[in-house]
Amino acid sequence: MVLMLIALAVFAATYLLIITEWLNKMLAAMIGGFVVVLFGVLEQHKAFVAIDWNVIFFLIGMMMVISVLRETGLFMFIAIKTAKLAKGKPIRIMMFMFLATAVVSAFLGSVTTIMILIPIVLLIAGELKISPIPFIITMVIASNLGGAATMIGDPPNILIGSATDYSFLDFIVNLTPPVLVITFTSIGMIWLLYRNSMVVSNERRAILMDYNENNLIKNKKLLYFSLMVLGLMLAAFSLQEVLKMETATIAMTAGLALVVVGSRRKVEKVLTQDIDWITIFFFIGLFMIVESLVETGFIGIIAQSVIKITHGEPKATAMVILWLSGIFSAIIDNVPFVAAMIPMLEELGTYIGDPSKMHPLWWSLSLGTCLGGNGTLIGASANIVAVGIANRNGFPISFKDFTKVGALFTLNAMLLSTLYIWFRYY
Repeated sequence: MVLMLIALAVFAATYLLIITEWLNKMLAAMIGGFVVVLFGVLEQHKAFVAIDWNVIFFLIGMMMVISVLRETGLFMFIAIKTAKLAKGKPIRIMMFMFLATAVVSAFLGSVTTIMILIPIVLLIAGELKISPIPFIITMVIASNLGGAATMIGDPPNILIGSATDYSFLDFIVNLTPPVLVITFTSIGMIWLLYRNSMVVSNERRAILMDYNENNLIKNKKLLYFSLMVLGLMLAAFSLQEVLKMETATIAMTAGLALVVVGSRRKVEKVLTQDIDWITIFFFIGLFMIVESLVETGFIGIIAQSVIKITHGEPKATAMVILWLSGIFSAIIDNVPFVAAMIPMLEELGTYIGDPSKMHPLWWSLSLGTCLGGNGTLIGASANIVAVGIANRNGFPISFKDFTKVGALFTLNAMLLSTLYIWFRYY
């Protein structure tokens, strides 16, 4: 009991530090991870075994891929092309950027997409002489929404994919349909909310339309090679079961191939500037802390409590997990939340017995954590990254500013997800 209380105290303290940002999230997680070892809650060997290296190397491999793609100028090209397709009209740009962000996030990850596209929308808004804040908020929402559609789009899905036997195609078949519906209803909401609030002069639109986006592609040969490798990587993800390969092996193979061809003379730059070691070590510490909750039996107690509430009835259990995940992910970062929920669902599986009845529960967890992250400013990593970029560029976004928009889109997403889970699986 004492060890369980220590594990809970460390977990709660780590959460508090992450939410308040009093301490860098990586430091908070790593300190927490080694505190549970120091206090004997977890043996060092078990703590290290608990680290999911498939997730760690998958993230590193994807960061290498993004590093080389960024060098080609592809992302700048996409953004300017999108703005020109919208003919420089702000509401159209916002809707197109929402769709572009959702699509890119599904394959490159929500945080990575935000880091690439937010600086570009700042440039577009600057040329049009309008506030970029509505663009930034809606793009963050799109990044978390698009990230929910695939196994590699959002950190919660990466964790769920690594903890289960689900393939890349399983995620697409089960999660992409509701995400598509939510995306298009969200675009309709954008039109209703912002159609009359942004006006620009014809002169400003003309300046934007004069950009020659073809000049933004810096290295065509590298671009073609990168797109070929990216296509092969996505194909390999889709054929995981046939190839018998884990996501980490696929991502690292693609990343290393691109670095050798495109950045072999700049390996130090890739390692020091393009690999987000803060996020990598954050995950490592988190795995250790969550394992302490499993080891002390706390996760088992939570699983039993859910069973008591729902009496083990699969439909009721799925609804509880969906809304519990959505609400909590809006209040706290969804990465540590889903890391704690995974062992709980594994425990639930032993009570429910039938593996087929667990599928809707996993998809409910995924939708709840990914979509609930849009509820508040601190709900997901992409939110915090985007707001940080905006603040550094002189456009502060308050908790209230973000939440009053994010909560509206989240409610729409959660209601549609509830209908989807209910009618598809039951």
